Formats: sequence, structure tokens, C-alpha cells
Amino acid sequence: MRRRALVTGGAGFIGSHLVERLLNEGHEVTVIDNFSTGGPRNLTHLADYETLSVIRADITDTEMIRSHFEGVEWVFHLAAIAEIVPSIQDPMSYVRVNVEGTANVIDAARRAGVDRLIYAASSSCYGVPDQFPTPETAEIRPEYPYALTKNLGEQLVMHWEKIYQIPSVSLRLFNVYGPRSRTSGTYGAVFGVFLAQKLAGKNFTVVGDGTQTRDFTFVTDVVDAFVRAAKSDRSGEVFNVGTGNPRSVNELVALLRGEKVHIPKRPGEPDCTSAANERIRDAFGWQPRVSFEQGVQVLLENIDYWREAPVWDEASIAEATQDWFACLGPPKA
Repeated sequence: MRRRALVTGGAGFIGSHLVERLLNEGHEVTVIDNFSTGGPRNLTHLADYETLSVIRADITDTEMIRSHFEGVEWVFHLAAIAEIVPSIQDPMSYVRVNVEGTANVIDAARRAGVDRLIYAASSSCYGVPDQFPTPETAEIRPEYPYALTKNLGEQLVMHWEKIYQIPSVSLRLFNVYGPRSRTSGTYGAVFGVFLAQKLAGKNFTVVGDGTQTRDFTFVTDVVDAFVRAAKSDRSGEVFNVGTGNPRSVNELVALLRGEKVHIPKRPGEPDCTSAANERIRDAFGWQPRVSFEQGVQVLLENIDYWREAPVWDEASIAEATQDWFACLGPPKA
């Protein structure tokens, strides 16, 4: 059955893959994006779809976005500003977009009477957890403003679900990677950093000794979780989206094939991220399908996407992360 879907942040990394999946399934899709981190090039391969509408708008502008929710059945709220360092430097921008912007989106959904709302939450809400794999019941203890504001957004979604009966689900995403991942920003995500370094023939800047592990989850598997959540009748629940099979940064370096240098460990980052995913498996029949080795190979096959990305080195990373260490603590050995 064709649905009318709206994707905030639909020109971004995960959002553009979600839009592609929805269009391929025959749904009608409206994208709302201000192109601050994503961009039109992430959607150019979808230009021939007559069922796609792209609206350049900011979710903090209530009047600009509200009319686009009329007649929409599914809302996928992915629009946000990410990154740790800028959230420490300018926390109020994160409050405006990730908290107030989320309130605008869910209230527009309420007024329009949408059928389902799926929120892109972040596993960073767990901070440095005590339990691995980390279940949804783990204590929420964000270490920096980005993580805090994403969790506040989740709380808004769950509160609106309870009070206004908007069927809603929150997905806490773990270490998403894949084609079209972010290339800009103040010391970005590890894949964007490493792939730009590889193209430039530079050393990979490995934090600490590289034995820390991350629950790297391929973007198409994450998109599958969003679609399954939208098609379900579950509501008022939170689900982890991760493989439950963390891999080390050193393993990533080996797959990317290059030399490495080590930079100081950073405060507020766990040595491991690992999702307890039994809840989403049971609820939606979801399971990760793309192995880490397969996912890295796909990135290498699409490496030209990162050709214009900033190339970081030890000195530029140290400069970019000064505020991180100043606010959260000294470098660790």
C-alpha cells in the first residue's frame, strides 16, 4: 500500500538512504531539509521519481514546515545537528534544533493527525555505560550537549505519544556508516576522516591504541529498522539499532589498508559501544544483514565521494578538539 511519508533531514546521510528505500517501495515522499549538513547531491540519483518532493526549510521555522505535514501518514524525524565539539562550543544551537526543532516537528505531526512517527535517537545517550551489550533499560547519562539534546528530543516524542496518542517509536542508532556519510564538520565521524585521509595518502589518525570497539551498523540495515518500525503497530517504545557485534578501530584500519598514527584518547567516550538488540529483533523481525567486511568494501568502492572532504591530521585534530578536552577533562594515556 502506498503511503505518504515525510522525512526531515532527508537529504542527509541516513535520510537520503531512507528516502531511496521508501521511493523504491512505491511510497510518496516529501523531504524537509535545510541542507546544512546533507545536500542536494545526496538526492540527485532520485530526481526522476515524480513521487518525490524536496522542500528546503528549517525545522525550527514552525510556520514554514507545518503545511507540509497535511495528508502525511508516516513521519520520519531525522533532522538534527550532530558532532561533539560544536555542541560543546555552541550548546544553544543544539537546543534550538534538536530540542525545539523536534517539538515543532512532533507538534506539526499532531496537528496533521499522522498515523506514525519514527524518531532517530542516538546511542550516545548512554554515555559511558556499565553494561555490554547495552540494553534500552541502561541508565541515561549523556556526556556532552549533543547527546543530551538528542535524548531530550526522544523524551518529547514519547511524551507527545502518551498525551496526544501519536503512535511513535524511537530508534537509538549505534555508529551508523555507509555511502554518503558526513564529510564535513569539526573533526567528523571516523569513516569520513579515514577515507579522506586514504585518498590524500595520509596516515590514519587512530584515537588511543585503536583497541576500542564500536558497534558499526551499515546504513541500509538502519533504514530497514525505520521502515519496519513504520509498518508495525508498536508505539511508545524505544529500540536499539545495532549489530551487537562490535569491531575495533584497528580492524577498520586493517581493512582500509594504510599506515596509522596515534592521537590522545578523548574524555567522555566509551571504550566499547555494543547494542543489546533482542528487543528490536523480537518486535520487528529486524536483523543486521551487511557484515562489517562487506560494508567497508562498499565504502572503498565509493571512496570518491570523500575526495573533497577535509583532510585531518594530528595538528588540526588537536586544535579542533581543544574545547572538548578543556570541558570534559585532560587527555588520557
